[in-house]
Amino acid sequence: MKINADFSKRVVVKFDENDWVPSPMPGVERKMLDRIGEEVARATTIVRYAPGSAFSAHTHDGGEEYLVLDGVFVDEHGDFPKGTYVRNPPTSSHTPSAPQGATILVKLHQFDPADRTQLRVDTTTGGTVQPLFTDPREDVRVETWGPGADVTLDAAGGMEVFVIDGGFAEGGDTLGAWDWLRLPVGTATTAKAGPEGARVWVKSGHLTHVTEPA
Repeated sequence: MKINADFSKRVVVKFDENDWVPSPMPGVERKMLDRIGEEVARATTIVRYAPGSAFSAHTHDGGEEYLVLDGVFVDEHGDFPKGTYVRNPPTSSHTPSAPQGATILVKLHQFDPADRTQLRVDTTTGGTVQPLFTDPREDVRVETWGPGADVTLDAAGGMEVFVIDGGFAEGGDTLGAWDWLRLPVGTATTAKAGPEGARVWVKSGHLTHVTEPA
C-alpha cells in the first residue's frame, strides 16, 4: 500500500476530508496521512481508539513516536493523557489500550535504527517553542504562533506541520485542527496564522532519510 508516498511533492491532508479506515483490531480506526507498506509500514497516521479497545502486544522494529490528541492512551509503561509526546525506539514493545478512548497522531518506522532513546514529554507546559527531540537526522517540537503571525517554514531537510489547535494558511490552503502539511526537501514557504493563532507539532530534517520498511 502506498499513500502520499512521493516525498518530492507537497501534501495537505484535511482531517474532515479523510475517512476513518478500520484496523485489524475491533474499535481501532485510522486516518492514513502517508504510508509505504501494509500492516508493517513506514506510516504517519491518526489513530482513534474507542473506549475499551486495545491493540495486541507488538514490537516496534522501526520505532514509534506519537502525540496524544484526545483522551488517555495506556500501555504497561503508564497512562499518557492528551498533550503527551512519546518516543518508543526500535526494539521496544508494548500492549496499547484506551479504557476511556483516545486519539493519537502516530509515526512508525521513521527512526535511526540505532536510536534507543525512550522519551515522554508533556507538551502542554511549554513556551512559544517547546523542543521535544533533536538528533543529527531530525528536530521535533511544538510551536505556538500568534494571531496573524507570518512564519517562515524552512524545509531544507523536509518538514511536517500538524495543527493541534487553531489554524494557518499556506500555499493556497487553509488548515485547521488536526490537518497535516508535508513539505518536500529543499523547499521554503511562509505560513500565516489564523485570527486565533495556531499551535502546531513540527518535525523537520527527517525526509532526507526516507526508506521503505524491510
